[in-house]
Amino acid sequence: MTNTFLNDSSGKSAAVKREILRLCIAHNNYSIADFSRALGISVPTITKFISELIDESFLKDEGKVGTSGGRRPSVYGLNPDAGYFVGVDVARHHFHIAISDFKGKVISYIQDIEFVLEANENSFRTMCRMVIDQVTASGIPWIKVLGVGVSLSGRVNPEKGYSLTYFVSDDLPLGNIFRKEFNVPVTIENDSRAMAYGEYMHLGKKADPDMIFINVSWGLGMGIIMDGRLYYGKSGYSGELGHFPVLNNDVICRCGKVGCLETGASGSALHRMIVEKLGKGQASSMAEAYGRKGDVELDEILRAVEEGDVLAIDAIGKIGDTLGRGISGVLNVFNPGLVVIGGRLIVGKDYLLLPIKTAVNRLSLPRVSSDTTIVLSQLGRRAASVGDCLLSRARVLGLM
Repeated sequence: MTNTFLNDSSGKSAAVKREILRLCIAHNNYSIADFSRALGISVPTITKFISELIDESFLKDEGKVGTSGGRRPSVYGLNPDAGYFVGVDVARHHFHIAISDFKGKVISYIQDIEFVLEANENSFRTMCRMVIDQVTASGIPWIKVLGVGVSLSGRVNPEKGYSLTYFVSDDLPLGNIFRKEFNVPVTIENDSRAMAYGEYMHLGKKADPDMIFINVSWGLGMGIIMDGRLYYGKSGYSGELGHFPVLNNDVICRCGKVGCLETGASGSALHRMIVEKLGKGQASSMAEAYGRKGDVELDEILRAVEEGDVLAIDAIGKIGDTLGRGISGVLNVFNPGLVVIGGRLIVGKDYLLLPIKTAVNRLSLPRVSSDTTIVLSQLGRRAASVGDCLLSRARVLGLM
């Protein structure tokens, strides 16, 4: 790939080729006439660029399409075999890997690789080697990988490559460690933004250009799509919905402040509620585990929700009501067309979603919420790693 347009960030020809690939991503395939109309460039010039992109293996001729009359034109789309993108979603005690082809189709997903990441250089280097080993073992030679995306919880600045949650040093951004170990372009991203982008791209034409993604996991995060693009804010730390100070519960948040929405609408809040109830002797299928350990894991609580445990269902309903209040404020501020709820707690399905919608209907401005659809994530646990792949592709191709 050393002689392709990817190495040219400023030339006019490279810019046109990027636009051609962007149109293929948005529309799956296009004819030469379609490209010419969309870009305002003559057919002979577009034909030349298409030919070059085919020679560089980025595009392929997908054959003829039917028309109402006349000759059937050839259409062109991304060549899935041009290369691969790897997405790495890092959680508290494990990470997930997604591998997509050049067309964006996920061809492999490796879930729950056990690894406790620590905020030091050696830990990150070890994880990088594990990622390379997993990708290679899946049948993809690392030399065919064009880019890697890594998502982490907490505050992440993609432009500077820093994570405040996993901070190594001022002189060594995480992005630099990853680029050295992977030896390909690397982007790091906040997990909620990666999930938002993954879900947005997965929805395709069903997506709304103004979309909010709510990540309800151990913490509470938000990814914002505005006019079809991720919104980062001035310092790259947008989306901290969990630390919006709206509750009067005197619970100290992990950020050190009191009243954060996360303390009443997150997996950690759900865990605290359940442990308090079990400690008071409330009946539940989790009582035996609590009596044995003096605690229950979030996974056990979510499994109890799925199995119809009354205590767990009641608690996740309270989480939904509190979250719905927060989302009502988000709707009044952003007026999005679509809100997608994702993260670990969506295993609660309607037990979570219905209280959210009820609170939104009760508290948001009717003229705002009437135009907003609220749904659960379609990608589920894969959302962040899929988003990482697609964000990596977009940045490698210079589309962001």
